[in-house]
Amino acid sequence: MDQNGPFALAFHVLLTAFILAPLVVVVVASFSDKDFISMPFDGASLRWYREILDAPELISAFWLSIRLAFASATLAAVVAVPAALAIARHRFVGRDAVMAFLMSPMMIPHVVLGVAFLRFFSIMGWTGSFFAMVLVHALIVVPFSLRLTLAAVIGLERDAENAARSLGASRFVAFRRILLPLIMPGVAGGWVLCFIQSFDEVTMTIFVATPGTTTLPVALYHRIAFLSDPVTTSVSTVMIVGTVVFMFALDRIVGLDKVLIGKK
Repeated sequence: MDQNGPFALAFHVLLTAFILAPLVVVVVASFSDKDFISMPFDGASLRWYREILDAPELISAFWLSIRLAFASATLAAVVAVPAALAIARHRFVGRDAVMAFLMSPMMIPHVVLGVAFLRFFSIMGWTGSFFAMVLVHALIVVPFSLRLTLAAVIGLERDAENAARSLGASRFVAFRRILLPLIMPGVAGGWVLCFIQSFDEVTMTIFVATPGTTTLPVALYHRIAFLSDPVTTSVSTVMIVGTVVFMFALDRIVGLDKVLIGKK
């Protein structure tokens, strides 16, 4: 079948519509004038966007999610960069085991991780600790950072790095001035994916979150369980628009192909 033919075009249009339909429904429902989520509705209203300002628990949960995602994505990058360099450039005993261990959070259901960490935090007395939440989120997003960093490191020539070393640069200076800029697209792409994954994580976070460490996805989950007002749709719409603006700005500044694909 012709990849640019009418059937392929129709398939792509239907697939795109299928993917975007839930987002469109959420956005449209956020303008409802009713006291509950419903479609269709009688008239459009910005009432539920104003209600966000009257929900301080959602605002505080949003800022907590931002701090948590930033910290966990940064910690994951700190772990992934040296791990990727060691795995890609060296052959040592246990190399495959290290790789499998770092990638294992992608294979374990988050429900299992949530129950396990709930028990672990209870034993260690870390329940309600922001530091513990950062460690858990960093653990589950490390594979995303590792895979993109590995893609940037594998096949990278070492001539420039060796030249810097031969001219007297230390290993750290050669890494900071030569190697890190070369692999930065992969590191940055991994950081962005880790940030998004951490910010949206809800399945595992439900088990370890406390009233003082409730993230925005968990807060929305609990609100939907007890209330049916369209505040959740208005918050979701703000997040959708914010994500689109962020990705557009990222594309204009550095290019999405460089960040998400790791092109140099």
